[in-house]
Amino acid sequence: MSLSVKHLLGIRDLQRQDIELIFQTADSFKEVLQRPIKKVPTLRDTTIVNVFFENSTRTRISFELAEKRLGADVVNFSASGSSVSKGETLIDTVNNILSMKVDMVVMRHSATGAPHFLSKHIDVPIVNAGDGINEHPTQALLDSFSIREKLGKVEGKKIAICGDIMHSRVALSNIYCLRKQGAEVTVVGPPTLIPKYLEKALDVNVTYNMREALEWCDVANVLRIQLERQNTPLFSSLREYSLAYGVNKKLLDSLNKEIVVMHPGPINRGVELSSDAADSKQSIILHQVENGVAIRMAVLYLLAGKSPNITLSSGN
Repeated sequence: MSLSVKHLLGIRDLQRQDIELIFQTADSFKEVLQRPIKKVPTLRDTTIVNVFFENSTRTRISFELAEKRLGADVVNFSASGSSVSKGETLIDTVNNILSMKVDMVVMRHSATGAPHFLSKHIDVPIVNAGDGINEHPTQALLDSFSIREKLGKVEGKKIAICGDIMHSRVALSNIYCLRKQGAEVTVVGPPTLIPKYLEKALDVNVTYNMREALEWCDVANVLRIQLERQNTPLFSSLREYSLAYGVNKKLLDSLNKEIVVMHPGPINRGVELSSDAADSKQSIILHQVENGVAIRMAVLYLLAGKSPNITLSSGN
């Protein structure tokens, strides 16, 4: 058993058995993360470079922690203060890094398709840590893994993805991942933030009524409003958005059932999600963060060509 892909560029490229293999491998690594010594020497003598051309906190820390938990040597690169600011091209930057004998690249870039472009020019495995408004595959994997952990399975579950669908790479990757596993998906948000093609092209339901979506779903994955990606105003104000599409504890308590609340972070508290909802017992947001390390350990391990039969002895 091994992954059917050399790179993790997007969920679109994965088969369902790839997702299951990643989850099974993450189960083993999650066991490791519960131990007093949380390291295994499985990627010792492997060098991984994190190439981030776009700001990140959670994703970058999660990848770095996953790499170190696996015993890999880690190099962090950021565009600010580098030769990129002097006009160096993407390929030149990465080739210069690879000449230092790097074995794997984790890459975040503001341009859609940047990791795909790079994969055609270099030989080592590439993990897409988010490209433009396209995909964020490891976030979708950890979201589905968290649903599986909470509800027992993903297949047959009803998932509402709420908010800024148009500008969210998390939304697209989640739709691909959930549909491949047999979940039903509804997207909900203002009409200006939901692409017109979505319903037919990706086999999802579309609604503009938040209560309707929440009454229907088992899980609500609430997304951040990405103002930095909006060139023109797409709704009247953040206050009006919060009144129509914000999730708060009062709204959750008024539903005819208890649903699970998720958020990929960072949260705009008081906009798409109130503090009392984010911190409630229905929220699994911190479990998502914890599961992110195990999922990224699994992805790196499998892309490195390691056997899924993990040796779980602790490293030094």
